Amino acid sequence: MKLQILVPHYKETAGVIRPLLDSLAIQQNVDFSDFGVIICHDGEESEDFEFDYEGSNGEYDSFFLPYYPFDIKQVRQEHKGVSAARNTCLDNATADYVMFCDIDDIFFNACGLWILFREISQGVFDSLTSCFIEETRIPETNEVTYINHEMDSTFVHGKVHRRKYLTDKKIRWNEKLTIHEDSFFNILCQNLSQNVKYCATPFYLWKWRDDSVCRHDPKYILKTYKNMIDSNDALIAEFLNRGVLDKASFFIAFMIFDAYYTMNKPEWINQENKEYRDSTELRFSKYFKKYKKRWKSITLQDKMQISQQIRGRSVMEGMHLESMTVDEWLDHIERLDG
Repeated sequence: MKLQILVPHYKETAGVIRPLLDSLAIQQNVDFSDFGVIICHDGEESEDFEFDYEGSNGEYDSFFLPYYPFDIKQVRQEHKGVSAARNTCLDNATADYVMFCDIDDIFFNACGLWILFREISQGVFDSLTSCFIEETRIPETNEVTYINHEMDSTFVHGKVHRRKYLTDKKIRWNEKLTIHEDSFFNILCQNLSQNVKYCATPFYLWKWRDDSVCRHDPKYILKTYKNMIDSNDALIAEFLNRGVLDKASFFIAFMIFDAYYTMNKPEWINQENKEYRDSTELRFSKYFKKYKKRWKSITLQDKMQISQQIRGRSVMEGMHLESMTVDEWLDHIERLDG
């Protein structure tokens, strides 16, 4: 089998997963025996939707799962979270390539798998990153709109990996991370191999979901930026453990500049959000003190390149002019009792 699509399931209803499976069933000019789906049920909360073909009372088996023209395998674990569920899917995979897919997303069009298989046929790669499409809403009008995401290491969407590469390199999801966990895994995949590919044709759609917290709560990033620091901290530890010191230094600098410019965005300066800024800076203080020696060892040229890259993106996201230099801010961070 060429590809298995790995899907974590917690307590989503049948109506949530069905569009994903339907989007696979309409794929054109592909052999349905070349791909399959593995669904991991994460704990007792998903008992009613076990997908058992042999007589469970869940609506999945009685209505549609057995009738899809491709293989669907189901596995179960005790409730451990999304990262652990993805690892369980990976442990049960046998295909040449794997793609992690959220249960509420779909393939972008009916030629999505043809596009992906074309990339595979053009030469073996260890990890592939593609454009993907985000379905969203205009806040003022609630009108549907679509955004094209290009190079990205933050989201799980549109990433495909050679299974043997993951197993040989022992690349796994960090099960301690359940928020902003994607970047830890994606960055490892993209930085432990020279054989990484980019696909400029989107085949994955990050669907809008009315109860999605990360896109409905305007303070989601304010509330969870500490989790981004946790994810980067785990990533640095992984690089150091593997002896990949240059990557560790790069992503330390990346995190420091990202935090610095983030703190200059209007929402972080707004006194209404002072509690989020204070708690985030306390978490960052621990991070910076941990990696200060490595930060000091990074060349000024490398720091300037990383800074310019992140500053340009931050200005586009609405950042104000910096209220203090990065060194002044880091001095402030060090004085915190983090």
